[in-house]
Amino acid sequence: MDTAADTPLAELRPTLDRLRAAWQARKPDAAQRRDDLQRLRDALKRRLDDMAAAISADFGQRAKAESLIADGMTVLNEIDHLRKHLRGWMKPRRVGVGWRFLPARAEIRAEPVGVVGVIAPWNYPVNLALVPLATAIAAGNHVYLKPSEHTPRSAAFLRELLAEVFPEDRVAVAEGGADVGSAFAALPFDHLVFTGSTAVGRKVMAAAAQNLTPVTLELGGKSPAIVCEDYPVEQAAARLATGKWFNGGQTCIAPDYVLVPQDKRDALVAALRKEVQARYGTAFDNTGDYTRVVNDGQYARLQGYLDDARSRGAEVLTLAGEADASQRLLPPTLVLDPGDDAKVMQDEIFGPVFPVKGYRTLDEAIAYVNAHDRPLALYPFSHDKASVEKILRNTLAGGVSVNDTLFHFAITTLPFGGIGPSGMGAYHGRAGFDAMSKQLPVLWQARRTGGDLLRPPYSKAKWLIDLIVR
Repeated sequence: MDTAADTPLAELRPTLDRLRAAWQARKPDAAQRRDDLQRLRDALKRRLDDMAAAISADFGQRAKAESLIADGMTVLNEIDHLRKHLRGWMKPRRVGVGWRFLPARAEIRAEPVGVVGVIAPWNYPVNLALVPLATAIAAGNHVYLKPSEHTPRSAAFLRELLAEVFPEDRVAVAEGGADVGSAFAALPFDHLVFTGSTAVGRKVMAAAAQNLTPVTLELGGKSPAIVCEDYPVEQAAARLATGKWFNGGQTCIAPDYVLVPQDKRDALVAALRKEVQARYGTAFDNTGDYTRVVNDGQYARLQGYLDDARSRGAEVLTLAGEADASQRLLPPTLVLDPGDDAKVMQDEIFGPVFPVKGYRTLDEAIAYVNAHDRPLALYPFSHDKASVEKILRNTLAGGVSVNDTLFHFAITTLPFGGIGPSGMGAYHGRAGFDAMSKQLPVLWQARRTGGDLLRPPYSKAKWLIDLIVR
């Protein structure tokens, strides 16, 4: 699979114009949308092994099962949901007008907006490209995709896959580095979906603002887990281990740190160690299931967090094996009770490093979460409904999984999105369809209406005015 040269900057705007002209000439109807989605599903299903191989090559090693689950199953599941509900979502939705405006009637129509731009990240390069793309197609739009330059083989896979499914005036792909990405974000799209870091999200939003382009920003942040007093430590460790070390921790909704009752901290540490060694071996004998850090820059950043934590007196525990920079292998690592001055508690970690902090009361844990930016995800662990409700009432996050991690992302009926620094807007399922459509309000006026009387001289309509303002 050959990687392509960067898309020339001079080609970006003409490509957008071509996509928009084709959309304007023939907006996709329900049959075209369903056919597009089915062909995309069939093509991806046939090439899942190629997809997994491309992603693994980009990472240096990525567990094939993780690619099949996170970049295969999620996309297939989303397409199935879109096709199942598409006709119903496309139907105009009747809404009431209120007695003052009878006998008029009103409806809301979901109309496609035109060309949707999608800027995808490297951590789930197929999922986070194709889910928004499929949603935009379901909503009747054309799509211009910019995959991440950090996963060039995955980008090549996407380019070849989409060229097989779509004509070039319906879906196009731009490839390249930061200069291409910056110019891409500044194009006058009808909607722009960006998934990535908060810092880059600010730049994307600023670029889109020059064209008043509506944006959906899926960012990140420090998503906390709170283990309550009543919850079994062993079960918490098992589910935290899945959420934290899936994809080597390179997940925007991975638990970034965990708050645990102080007297249970050491028990949780022991349980996490046991989980890691059961999954990956004590010396990474089963290395095929453990995903590497994607590139040298990310590896150095993560090692810098650990060096900084040690320099500040925090205890750093490697749970199995040893780091190997030549393979970008960074084993699951805990940082115990780091202070807020540590870099590991200031930046989104996005890797297999897991701070564990003890707390004395649940109120203290909630206050800690609220003292920081609103996270993309929140993970309360408790079988006591009152404790969970207390957390939910007194915090706010982009999404929540109770007594588990990650899985709310995969539920097509739940909107996915952050709040504030963790994102803006939401997609998945109906939420994505609506976000990438114009919710067009339409009023159908009757042959005869009281509104015809509401004109000067108003003295003649005083009785009607008195009636409607009562």
